[in-house]
Amino acid sequence: MEAQVLAQLLGLPQGEEVLKERLGREGHPQLSSALTAYLKRLQAPREVLAALEGLGQGAVVTGQQAGLLGGPALTFYKAHTALGLAEKVGAASLFWVASQDHDVEEVRHLHLLLEEEVRTLSLPLPPLPAGRIPFAPYREAVREFLGFWSRDARVAYALEGETLSEFFARTLLAFLGERGLIPFDPMAPELAPLFQKALERELEDPSSSAQAINQEAERIRALGGKPPLKRKPGATNLFLETDQRRLLFYQDGAFTDGVRRYGKKELLEILRTDPSRLTPAAGLRPVFQDLVLPTAGFVVGPNEFRYVAELSGVYALYGIPMPALFLRLRAVVLEPPIRRIVERYRLDPWAFVDGGEDAFLRAVKEVLEGFRGLEAELLRLLEEVEALGQKAHALEPTLERPFRRFRARLKGEGERLLKKLLRARMGRDAVLLHHLERLKRHLLPRGLPQERVYPFAMYALRHPEALLKLQEAPISGRATLVLG
Repeated sequence: MEAQVLAQLLGLPQGEEVLKERLGREGHPQLSSALTAYLKRLQAPREVLAALEGLGQGAVVTGQQAGLLGGPALTFYKAHTALGLAEKVGAASLFWVASQDHDVEEVRHLHLLLEEEVRTLSLPLPPLPAGRIPFAPYREAVREFLGFWSRDARVAYALEGETLSEFFARTLLAFLGERGLIPFDPMAPELAPLFQKALERELEDPSSSAQAINQEAERIRALGGKPPLKRKPGATNLFLETDQRRLLFYQDGAFTDGVRRYGKKELLEILRTDPSRLTPAAGLRPVFQDLVLPTAGFVVGPNEFRYVAELSGVYALYGIPMPALFLRLRAVVLEPPIRRIVERYRLDPWAFVDGGEDAFLRAVKEVLEGFRGLEAELLRLLEEVEALGQKAHALEPTLERPFRRFRARLKGEGERLLKKLLRARMGRDAVLLHHLERLKRHLLPRGLPQERVYPFAMYALRHPEALLKLQEAPISGRATLVLG
């Protein structure tokens, strides 16, 4: 089910009018001072420190896992949407660094397109939250992989990060700090204590939020949707970090992480000693985010939208309104060689992102000499079969359906033959094959949309105008960023 359809069925808050209505909420009393201390430790640009004033009006929040060099380009597109919305209403724009996430497979790879070759760095990260992984053991490998780019002042600053999540936060500050983007790392020592009261409250009643999620999941299922979140019997929405990060279960008045049992008093003591060891699961994280931040708007991707859609009951449980939800910008970057190729074949780059090789074949057939004539002959043949079917129907009405099936089979086989002809021609035409492979490397690397593989920092390092092009892009929908 499409995100927009789901939003309408559930009556989820969306749009700029709702965003304006949500302004004026107060965040945690110590939020501003804690963020100031965190940002000063990171030596954030003055524009970021100045942007803290916007917290008095409210915040537009987005977030992402702490990927290398800022993670895939969609990270910057989320930030751009949040910055644009915040600017419209005079609010602050905050980027939630998902430092509590321990799925290292999501963040340990860095893919770059260098000299028309996809190169990959894969770090052997331990299965820990990104905020717990020291960056020092991997700094030299990243620096060597980046080559001369590591000497760029922005990259050199980011490489000073002490943890993986701090490397990510510094990358955001280096490339988007001038626009006033405020990173927020919930595991940073300055910020983790802000969640203590919320965690204490969840420990008092650890089952209600899980029940609220399951109830909303049933509602979505009844409407024809497929809810991604479901809590097993006894499961809470809390993780405890010991030698690894484990989900807590609650039964008979006690907690267990599958290894040992904990009383509430012991967990409260852990929380007071190190509040970063107790963290919310996906079903609680956005609500905890909005308990601490004065969130008025929340920018998400399509998959995240489905998670947040299940949290209406949890928001109600905590007595705070769900923020206005916005889908992030989707964008594709065209560097000079790819711009020339798409112009040559009059190929819509988004058609290639959506359709891959088939979209290229459709574009190529328009410029291949002789192919359009062959396609026209097939259409004439189908028209003749249609006319023949009408004559047969006049003689014998029961022949209408057999002729219709015959025409459908002929059309399908004809299209398959034409496609085979195109592929055969392309296989013999080195230029066509080269152009297709080049399109794949740039627009569909590893079979995925460009925005999910390459970091936008790569384009910013290669093209001085890249960040300005992004700043000038619309804040929603689809954009094509032409560089060079």
